[in-house]
Amino acid sequence: MEKFKSGFVTLIGRTNVGKSTLLNLLVGEKVAAIANKVQTTRTAIKGIVNRENSQIIFIDTPGIHKPKTKLNETMIETSFGSLKDSDLILFLIEATSDEIGRGDRRILEKIKEAKKKTILIINKIDLVKKEKLLNLIDLYRKEYDFEAVIPISATNSKYKEVILDEIEKNLKEGPAYYDIEEYTDQTLRQLAEETIREKALKLLQDEVPHGIYVEVEKMKQRKNKNGEDIYDIEATIYCLRNSHKGIIIGKNGEMLKKIGRMARIDMEENFGVKINLKTWVKVKEDWQENDAIVNKFKLNK
Repeated sequence: MEKFKSGFVTLIGRTNVGKSTLLNLLVGEKVAAIANKVQTTRTAIKGIVNRENSQIIFIDTPGIHKPKTKLNETMIETSFGSLKDSDLILFLIEATSDEIGRGDRRILEKIKEAKKKTILIINKIDLVKKEKLLNLIDLYRKEYDFEAVIPISATNSKYKEVILDEIEKNLKEGPAYYDIEEYTDQTLRQLAEETIREKALKLLQDEVPHGIYVEVEKMKQRKNKNGEDIYDIEATIYCLRNSHKGIIIGKNGEMLKKIGRMARIDMEENFGVKINLKTWVKVKEDWQENDAIVNKFKLNK
């Protein structure tokens, strides 16, 4: 009989390289917020994959970018800090690169320092010709002794098993750390916050910069008159300026209603229960420099 393996796998890469999309593909549930924006992922979200002979625990990290605020610095510390504790690193890069850019170079140096087993994943291969891809593989192979190099398109499910098989191959024998039924250690409250934030980022496009965070103030389960479980959720979307508040609420409250509707549909699908969601918008100008808030985004040990 095959021995059971387990381990913690850190997913790292530059901002917008497709880490959250890849994590959701591998875990098979909507764990990380996906929005085509800088810094969508702020905390190290764990996604859990239970296979017949292994349990793989993913740690998704904030994208590496140039820090401008205390929040940004905390996010980058979180990313690099998680390398030390992982059994395996998945380093995600873009196939469209011609060389090893500054951000990727910085990550490579940290991987070398950590001396961890690393699998290089090259995403967005549908955007380049084979020759360019081979040159890129060659460039990276010269830099580090990767366990494997896997070219993929993170939106295509056919790569899922290829990556999971390669990860399993590189894990050591170990116990299942989490209950088999779990796919993330985030609380429902955190998942609700992530979902609302994702919808806001998606709908607002570039109108509101990244200065929003969501706090669920109330989350209560009850039975409705038909005896079905329902969650009452009250959440506040915090933004940096009054002008942003107006954009988030929208004309006659239309934008906020849209954000709430999309988030509710998503949560009902993910939680498997009915959701009654109420959302508010408040201005908190300095939240990116506020330790109490920024500390929420630190890696939970």
